Amino acid sequence: MPTLVLTPRYSEDSQALWKAAARQGWSIERLPDWRVPAHLRALEEPVFYGEALFAPSLGEGLGLRLDNPPEDWLPDLPREYRLREIALSTLAAQRQCAEPAFVKPPNDKSFPASVYAGAELPQGYDEDMPVLVAEIVRWRCELRCFVLDRELRTWSLYARDGESARDSGFASSAEEDAQAVAFLQRMLDDPRVPLPRACVIDVGYIEGRGWACVEQNAAWGAGLYACDAQRALEVIRHASVRHEAGEAA
Repeated sequence: MPTLVLTPRYSEDSQALWKAAARQGWSIERLPDWRVPAHLRALEEPVFYGEALFAPSLGEGLGLRLDNPPEDWLPDLPREYRLREIALSTLAAQRQCAEPAFVKPPNDKSFPASVYAGAELPQGYDEDMPVLVAEIVRWRCELRCFVLDRELRTWSLYARDGESARDSGFASSAEEDAQAVAFLQRMLDDPRVPLPRACVIDVGYIEGRGWACVEQNAAWGAGLYACDAQRALEVIRHASVRHEAGEAA
């Protein structure tokens, strides 16, 4: 029987997944602090969901490998799916660029993803840290898609014109849904697009260009927005794997 393991931080998403797990008869554990108690270290099938900052240590305590997308996954994606220039660089190298660009860490939120000229990039980080540097585009809408075995399981609008779509209840139109799903399906059917068994892919419409991939995210820490919690949970269940015998944690 799976056990959903949640961090001490209460959120709408963790509560929705709690209820979804309970409906399926799963066991549920919410950690009292940012450590894994001894009695949870021998769980038969732990399923972790939580924040990226503490995920590596919590995953290690649960005997899980919590994978992130490869840092070069988005730059290496065929151009027809990204529709913009994207490169993997370092914070130090990007500081030397006066031309504004959209800059973000590949897999975490150590500093806010935004448009920066080189001198405007935040201080206090390892200058060798990798960053994704992308051409500035205007996203008309952006949708989150939970994917398992290259099949779309649930999706939700999360942003419109660069702003959170929370006020509209993350509502998308039937036309947007149909176009986003059709675009994503082309990606999922393309053997040139490497994907783990379980992941989250964000897609959106770039003004003047068309539908494109925003990024890939690890399902074990992805927000739900208006995604179906039950279906998202099944993706999250397969987003982490047990360490193999003899594998370093």
